[in-house]
Amino acid sequence: QVQLVESGGGLVQPGGSLRLSCVMSGRTFSTHYMGWFRQAPGKEREFVASIRWNYGSTYYGDSVKGRFTISRDGAKDTVYLQMDSLKTGDTAVYYCADQPVTTGRYDYWGQGTQVTVSS
Repeated sequence: QVQLVESGGGLVQPGGSLRLSCVMSGRTFSTHYMGWFRQAPGKEREFVASIRWNYGSTYYGDSVKGRFTISRDGAKDTVYLQMDSLKTGDTAVYYCADQPVTTGRYDYWGQGTQVTVSS
């Protein structure tokens, strides 16, 4: 079955950095985009970043531009989110998601990893 497994979350102080990883397995389809989303308590899920799998084009939400970097390793079926200059407002559960070419929707989601930015 399709599985996305995230890792790298944790507790970090404001101004610090974390790198999240998401390993994909079990796919029988071609990936169009891989995305990172986040959701904080009491708030709607927010787009963070995405990468077009074939070409590596990247896109970022306004709140993270200049601080976060999405990248991929196609050979490892892994997508990364490098988070620098973290703020308390970045505290959320971070999810990776896979948008297959065949559907054009983010149909597959990881379990989420908690990122807490606190002094």
